[in-house]
Amino acid sequence: MSEGPTGRSRGTGASVPVPGRTEEHAELLRRVVEGDEHAFAQLYDATSSTLYGLVLRLVRSPELAAEVVQEVYLMAWQQAERFDAARGTALAWLCTMAHRRAVDRIRQNQRERERDQQYEVRQAETSSDSTWSEVEQSLDSGEVRAQLGALSPLQREAVCLVYYRGYSHRQVAEHLDVPLGTAKARIRDGLNNLRSALGVKQ
Repeated sequence: MSEGPTGRSRGTGASVPVPGRTEEHAELLRRVVEGDEHAFAQLYDATSSTLYGLVLRLVRSPELAAEVVQEVYLMAWQQAERFDAARGTALAWLCTMAHRRAVDRIRQNQRERERDQQYEVRQAETSSDSTWSEVEQSLDSGEVRAQLGALSPLQREAVCLVYYRGYSHRQVAEHLDVPLGTAKARIRDGLNNLRSALGVKQ
């Protein structure tokens, strides 16, 4: 069974340590500590495909994997003196940094998605609250209640849960056993229809 260009045994899917290359990588890192850019380029050529494969399996995005790998090699250039051959191989040291950096980016992206989702929820709720305020300011509550009949039963139930029983959008979704987006749509459409029925200007 032959080996690929990165020291990976073809057909097994697992990296196989190669003593000669292990020593070569360690020597290259020692030269990197001294600021040897040529040694750094050699180290990159010898190990980058392994790091890229590792990171890609984690982040599942070729573009993001390439970014993470570049960040890892920048860290390796800046922190080469931290490598200790007595604690492991140079490739293992690089892979450990790559794994940690990939996990950090995954968590960062997740936090960004959560912030975006929270922003969208706040925007939707603010829009609904603004619409309801316009209705209440324009007409008395008795007239509003009278015109609730202009809404569909689903819209009327959702609107009443929010503005007469104080439910949040998420509580409405749970109470009606529907997705959050469906509950928001019913509330939004119900308020818009109510505003139209009451003659409130857009």
